[in-house]
Amino acid sequence: MATDASQLIPVPPQPDYMSGVAAVEHDGLQFWQFMIAGSVAGMVEHMAMFPVDTIKTQMQALGSCPIKSASVNQAVQSILKTDGARGFYRGIGAMALGAGPAHAAYFSVYEICKKSFSRGNPDNHVAHAASGVCATIASDAVLTPMDMVKQRLQLGSSPYKGVLDCVSRVLRQDGFWAFYASYRTTVLMNAPFTALHFATYEAAKRGLTEVSNSPETLSDETLVVHATAGAAAGALAAALTTPLDVVKTQLQCQGVCGCDRFVSGSIGDVFQTIVKKDGYRGLMRGWMPRMLFHAPAAAICWSTYEAAKSFFQDLNNGNNINNVT
Repeated sequence: MATDASQLIPVPPQPDYMSGVAAVEHDGLQFWQFMIAGSVAGMVEHMAMFPVDTIKTQMQALGSCPIKSASVNQAVQSILKTDGARGFYRGIGAMALGAGPAHAAYFSVYEICKKSFSRGNPDNHVAHAASGVCATIASDAVLTPMDMVKQRLQLGSSPYKGVLDCVSRVLRQDGFWAFYASYRTTVLMNAPFTALHFATYEAAKRGLTEVSNSPETLSDETLVVHATAGAAAGALAAALTTPLDVVKTQLQCQGVCGCDRFVSGSIGDVFQTIVKKDGYRGLMRGWMPRMLFHAPAAAICWSTYEAAKSFFQDLNNGNNINNVT
């Protein structure tokens, strides 16, 4: 009778995160496909939003040469007066060289870590955040040298003729490690930025997808979901990490075009210099263009990345069907 009674009590099946869901979460793509998707997304994002990044850089660089006011309008007028419209794109060559490889490392490391840390659980936001931190450490190691070159070229009346001139002069005057002067600050900034960004993006994407779960409209709304989730994540993370971004800009542009040079290069030293010259509000210099950059940039990046992943998924499915037949 005990056996018969137990058979009358339905036992709900336990979720098997390690099989079906894990495959969905990791998307079934190969490592090189994540790299290509991330590289394309990064290139599109940075090229599209580069003028806004130039405005932010000039607003954050303290010194006699860059503008002292934190006004977006004054930054725009200063750039136009100094170099004309092309001034918004000074340094874009450096970003073009660095963004592709850096984002290839960024997204591929993120996907690998997400699969390992979350064990297929799509609601494990701690795993998403930790994966983002690992991704930014790898990405910043690749991007930081070209980001430094890019920011020096973005300054008003920059003394460099181009990417090669900047690289050669920095190597000759300051040595190789000058390219990594801001790496520690960049990681300290991007670690919380990326952790917050990825956790917010994954949560927003999942929530928006559940709201738009109608089979008839889901495919049409997928792009909007990725763009909206990306924009929300980018704006929130950008606003909260602006002070460290100001410090990073100061370290990368030190000694150039009137910018201060720091003896120790420590984060505390830069913080004190900014507060002494511009008060605590100086730590938020460029917050508006930073948010204006990261909100649409994240929307562009995530929607491009997800579209590239969908392309590879369709390609893989087509190859699997052909292999079966």
